[in-house]
This record gives sequence, C-alpha cells and structure tokens, in this order.
Amino acid sequence: MPDRVAWFMGKLLEKIRSPRDLRQLSRPELDSLCEEMREAIIQTVSDNGGHLASNLGVVELTVALGLVFSPPEDALVWDVGHQSYPYKLLTGRYNEFSTLRREGGLSGFPNRDESPCDSFTSGHSSASISSALGLSEACRLQSKDGYVVAVIGDGALTGGLSFEGLNNAGQHRRNLIVILNDNTMSISKNVGSLARYLTYMRTKPGYIKAKSSVEDALGHLPLVGKPIARLMRRVKSNIKKILYNSTIFSDLGFAYYGPFDGHNIKELSETFEAAKLVRKPVLIHVRTYKGKGYQYAEQSPTLYHGISSFDVDTGDPGEKAQSFSDVFGQTLCQLAREDDRICAITAAMAEGTGLAGFRQQFKGRFYDVGIAEEHAVTFSGGLAVGGMLPVFAVYSTFLQRSYDQLIHDVAMQKIKILLAIDRAGIVGEDGMTHQGLFDVAFLRTVPGVTLYSPTYFQELREQLAHLAKDGSGICAVRYPRGRELYKPSYFHSGIEPFSVYGPPEAETCIVTYGRLFSFVAEVADKLKIRGTDVKLLKLNRVIPIECAAAREVISCRQVFFFEEGIRQGGAGEYFASLLLEEGFAGKYVLRAIDKPFVKHAPMFRALETLGLNAGGIMKTVLEHFREEEDRLAEKEA
Repeated sequence: MPDRVAWFMGKLLEKIRSPRDLRQLSRPELDSLCEEMREAIIQTVSDNGGHLASNLGVVELTVALGLVFSPPEDALVWDVGHQSYPYKLLTGRYNEFSTLRREGGLSGFPNRDESPCDSFTSGHSSASISSALGLSEACRLQSKDGYVVAVIGDGALTGGLSFEGLNNAGQHRRNLIVILNDNTMSISKNVGSLARYLTYMRTKPGYIKAKSSVEDALGHLPLVGKPIARLMRRVKSNIKKILYNSTIFSDLGFAYYGPFDGHNIKELSETFEAAKLVRKPVLIHVRTYKGKGYQYAEQSPTLYHGISSFDVDTGDPGEKAQSFSDVFGQTLCQLAREDDRICAITAAMAEGTGLAGFRQQFKGRFYDVGIAEEHAVTFSGGLAVGGMLPVFAVYSTFLQRSYDQLIHDVAMQKIKILLAIDRAGIVGEDGMTHQGLFDVAFLRTVPGVTLYSPTYFQELREQLAHLAKDGSGICAVRYPRGRELYKPSYFHSGIEPFSVYGPPEAETCIVTYGRLFSFVAEVADKLKIRGTDVKLLKLNRVIPIECAAAREVISCRQVFFFEEGIRQGGAGEYFASLLLEEGFAGKYVLRAIDKPFVKHAPMFRALETLGLNAGGIMKTVLEHFREEEDRLAEKEA
C-alpha cells in the first residue's frame, strides 16, 4: 500500500512512462487522468498553437487503446496524425510536451524519428489503413507477434486511398483492427435497442471464443461439418442484414462492430479486447465529440481545429492580420459576381483557404468534395469541359496528391482550370509534412501550366483576375501563409512576366519570386546605403520563365537566385539553364532548399535557419562579394 500511495503522489501524468502504466490505475483514476490530459493539451496549444478540437475528442479513446495494446510491440497508426497529442502524453513524452511544435521540440504529428511508439510518420489524410495493412503483413512474413491498429476519422474516409486500403485489407486473413473515429456524421444507422444489444453481445470475448470453438469443431466433422458451418454463416449473414442493414465495411470483408461511445473507457477497452480475438479484419465504429472538455472548442470545433496561441480563459485567439488566404477569398467573390461561370472547389478546407465567404454568397457554385484532392482536380476538369470556370483552392502540400490528375485529366485535354495554391513555401510549426516546397518543381513538368507567384496582396488580386479572364490551360497562383512583408517604395504591381528594379548597369543582380522578394528588397536597400547598387529581377510569372528575363541579367558579373522551394527541378535551376543558353559568363549563385523535409519551427525562424530571410540573403551576397574582392586582389598581385 505505501508504494501505491507514493505512485499516485502528484500528477498522474507524471507517472505514466508507457501505456502499460495505465493498467495500474483504477477507473476513477483513469477519469482523473483524462482531465489532466485535457488540461495539458489546452494549456500547451494555447501557448504554442496547434490542433485542439480533434485532440480533445480522442482522449478516452487513446487511454482505452493504451489499456489494451502495448506499443511499440503493437503498432498504432494515426491517420493524418493531428489527433496524436494524447498518445504522445502516454508514450513517455509528457515532460517534453510543452515543447510541442517548437523548434527542436516535439512534432505536432506522429514521427518515427521521435519515438519508437510512432509506428508510421503521418501528416496527410487517408493513409492509415494502407500503412497498417503493410505493417501487419510485415509481421506475418517475419513471424512476429503483435497487433496492428489504424485509427481513422470519418472525414478521412472521403479520401480514395482509405477505400483502396479497405478493399485490399478486407481480403486479409489476419487480425487487423481499424477504428473509425466518427465525430461529424453518422455512417451507420442506429436501428434500435435490439441491434445495439446484439452488437454488445457479439463483442464480448466469451461470445467470440465460443463462436471460434464451434466453427473449429464443425470444420473437423467429416462430411457434414463444413456444409453446416456454411449454412450457419448464410443464416447469420441474412439475419444481420435484416437487423443492421449491413454496412459497406461488412461487404468489404470486415467484421463491423458499433457504433460505440468513444468517451466510455470501459466499453471501448472491452470492445478492443474482443476485437483482438477475431481472426479477420475488424472495423470498430466509435462516436466522439471534437473539443470535448473545453467549451469554446465544443461550440466551435472548426475554429479550434488548427489554431494559433489563444487565451485559455476566454478562448480569444486575438486579432488576426489580413492574410493572403483572406485576400484570395475576397477577390474570388468579386470575380464570381462578375462571371457566373466561376465555381469554387475545396477539399475540406473552406475556412483555411479563405472560401467561407464564397460558400455563403455563392452556395450553388461552391463545392466541398471532402479530403479528396485527386477527385477535386478531375471534378474541376469536368466542370470546365461543361462550360464552367473552376477554381480549386488547396494547400501546396496537398496538391502533391493530384499530380496524375493534373497531367491526365486536365493538361492532356487542354482544359482550363484555376489553382489557388495556398501555404506555398515554408509554413512553420506544422513541419515537414506540411511545408509547401515542391509545387514549383512538379508543376514545371506539367505541360501548359501558367504559374504566378505574388509577393503582395494587390498582385494576387490582379494576377487572379488576369488568369480568370485571359489564361488558358492550368492557371495557378501560389502564395504564402500569412501577411504581406516589407514593400519598397519603388515597387509597382502588374501582370507582366517579370519586373526589373535598380540601375541597368549594375554588375550584380538578385533574382527571386514570391515572398522572398520582400527580403531581397530589404537587402538591396541596405546595400545601397553602403554604396553598392544591385539590380533586382522579380519573377512575377514563375512558369513559364521567359528567355527575356535571362537576357536582362546577361551583362552582370554576379547573379544570385534565392528560392523558397526545392533546388532540384526548381525555378532557380531552370533559370541557370536559360543563362547558359544565352551565353552568360559570370558567376551564378543559387540558394534554394537542398534538404526539402524541413522540420517544424516558427515560420520566420525556419527561413532564417535556411538562410532565406533578409539576414541570410545579405550574408550570402556579402560573402561572395568578399570572395570576388579576394580573387581580384590575388589576380592583381
């Protein structure tokens, strides 16, 4: 008894080193632990920002998983992963939890480099069933024990990859457990108390063991055993269809159980224990409530899905500066008032991409297709062929999923659609799964793409209007997360492919596009104060880049190119090839992102680390100036 008293001195969370420690807690203590977990999540997210509502909704579910399964021996795969905070708290990361989403701290998503309990790194939706099936098969092939569990939300089921995984997993002959965390819609009808009671009875371990024993015994009876077993299965299947209306999961080969209360630890843990005994894939349907335990998140789960720091007592996130997403949404509404062909498409990100206003004003022309970016692009192609002008607003990182559709279903057919590529470049605390660093490189490989990259709000307005009116093929505008930065007095907006600033005779030119132009302009202004004039070449249109842009800098002795995107296949490499073709004989310095899986850190801190803020750009330029001076001095000597 004294040991047990010592164990529970202080916070319960401080005593949890692994999910196995949960088994020493009583039911009241588990309830207290859930309260502590919610307090820790609310406080940390209020300080650091992050995903709040989704994590508060899975606290009891996570505890129940920890009571029944033993990671890392058992693999738990969290779909998307933005609901993994409670799991981090129970897998030895409580003492580091205050560092969540901070530079050098815990990731906001599961990460295999962070903990052996994170079975699969995730950040994009709908992949958990496929990866869990792969893990399960790897266990079978290596004769390893252990269970594999995928936790997927109902929203993620709108992604086609989840159904590909379900279809393949349903043919699996091993125990694979999929937990459907349903927090917004009812997938299966509750057909009354009898069906609920039978569901409860079917998930009792005693029932499953008895069922397995009967099936084994019948299988060994000569002549009549197997026919009787088949007859029993047919009768049972027909009864289930009458009582449960069947489910798509059953049709795909899963044993379906549910729905269950996702906040009832006892019911969940008993169900999970039963599921371990089933000799086939199992889908357990649980109902949870986003934001549970924090009234502001309960009332506005969408607002508190992904949020910046906020006041815990009032729920107030403070004033939000106007962002590129806001300006895009306002501009699209204006264009839609003038052109009734314009339709807006989002993949479950209406608020995040600035389309909430469009949804209200043009309900008939607004489409939320769910987490299905591939479908969104092909759907846009169909709208366009039918005479509409579709605008698909999507985060850069999620557009990656639509590469084949862009080529096959749009570009090949010379169809016009508009892509509003939000969160292009470094996004910050969401980390490597969400950085928007690949779009320029992969869109450069798609024939017929026109891509603009504005630095300022007015450019975004003008470029979007220009593409809507005069563009052809795949037209795109990419813009960063957040607000405008430094704008020099000499800047002029426009839709021309490129703009040149500074003295024509300058021996040094700095080339860039998008957000980095603000930093480059700062550097140019500081260099001018020091007595050094540089020419600036701003690429307004990144795809295609005109040869004339290269000819503008052909006479310079040094050309610097700074790019907030991957180096390989990016605009900087292509610009170098144009210079080579034009006979450039000077020095070319390209600074882009060589290691594109950039870890989480505040957005401007990440840019600083990469040498892509004003300070980093100045340092690169001055270093090469000094090298050039040293080279000339040596030559004269």
